[in-house]
Amino acid sequence: MQQSADELPLSGIRVIEFTHMVMGPSAGMILADLGAEVIKIEPLGGDKTRRLQGSGAGYFPMYNRNKKSICIDLKSGRGREVAERLAAGADILIENFRPGAMDRLGFGWEAMRKANPGLIYCSLKGFLSGPFAHRTALDEVAQMMGGLAYMTGLPDRPMRAGASVIDVAGGMFGVIAALAALERRRRSGRGELVTGSLFETTAFFVGQHMAQQAVTGEAALPMSIRRSAWAIYDIFQCREGEKVFVGVVSDTQWRGFCEEFDLADFAADESLAQNNARVRQRDRILPEVERMFAALGRDEMLARLERCGVAFALVNKPADLFDDPHLNAAGGLLPVSLRDGERAGSNTRLPALPIEWGGGRFGIRHDLPAAGEHCREILAAAGFSEPESAELERLGLVRGEPESGNSAE
Repeated sequence: MQQSADELPLSGIRVIEFTHMVMGPSAGMILADLGAEVIKIEPLGGDKTRRLQGSGAGYFPMYNRNKKSICIDLKSGRGREVAERLAAGADILIENFRPGAMDRLGFGWEAMRKANPGLIYCSLKGFLSGPFAHRTALDEVAQMMGGLAYMTGLPDRPMRAGASVIDVAGGMFGVIAALAALERRRRSGRGELVTGSLFETTAFFVGQHMAQQAVTGEAALPMSIRRSAWAIYDIFQCREGEKVFVGVVSDTQWRGFCEEFDLADFAADESLAQNNARVRQRDRILPEVERMFAALGRDEMLARLERCGVAFALVNKPADLFDDPHLNAAGGLLPVSLRDGERAGSNTRLPALPIEWGGGRFGIRHDLPAAGEHCREILAAAGFSEPESAELERLGLVRGEPESGNSAE
């Protein structure tokens, strides 16, 4: 489903984004996908995230679609005046720079609320209020400090999750808070400062393990050596050597699983009829199931697992998702044109928001922007005349073409 811009839920909402890396851009992307006009204010030369390599090379293309870009020298008085004018007409401002950076530039909450009393100011930080609020944080710092890396790795080898889950989730919580503030503003007319964070997001994620300890009296073990709540909740290998996760998580699924795979002895054994009893006999059940799966071909194994209704999944790599039949069937991957890096000018497909709206998915309205691509359009919408815009560009205070320059960091 491709909706027109005015049919989207956040149509008419304007967002000004002072962000870099993942947390802030992901929040802006969510709002943009939902229909908001998101204006990304970049330093002269463009957001440095555009030029990251290695594991950071995918940050910009994944989290900056559906946005417009303008490059502004925020360290000059005239440049700041341009950004202030843009912010004065915004509904939401997003920033994720280190504590104090926006205040030093003149774009902190107190300054912005005076210029725009209805502004919703979404500040995304490492920590909420408390003794660590001044600290610089990263996704990995939060995962280590919040116990997630401990739960992901081995007991003596903590390991971060394999994606920037805390950055993205922190951005999502920021969006939730901003949308709640937007709804309250509809009733009261008041703007609001809302803050999301990395550390508290991590704590929220591991809350289930804290609760587990409160219930059982025992500290949660890392997921790599956890005591499973189910007898079959493991990765198995089929005849060709491919790995498949299988989870049998109810008594009804157990009966269907035994019937489908001809496990008559297990099905007839009343001592295995209840889940907790099966967990106590995992050492008896698992070797038999492992032998059974190892004798089955991949396609037969998957077909029979689907037929009996248990949870299962091939263990895929991220690269496998480009050709995933489910993602490709109904708009799960969106086409974008790469703007930066060695493969600039090539096309790819990246995941859409994991949401359906009216029976369809949110799509692409604006491809990834080049740095400063929408400079003249944004200035015109803010009331700058053509001569004024040309003068700002001539003075190097705004720019539509990437070149080396200052950063807001």
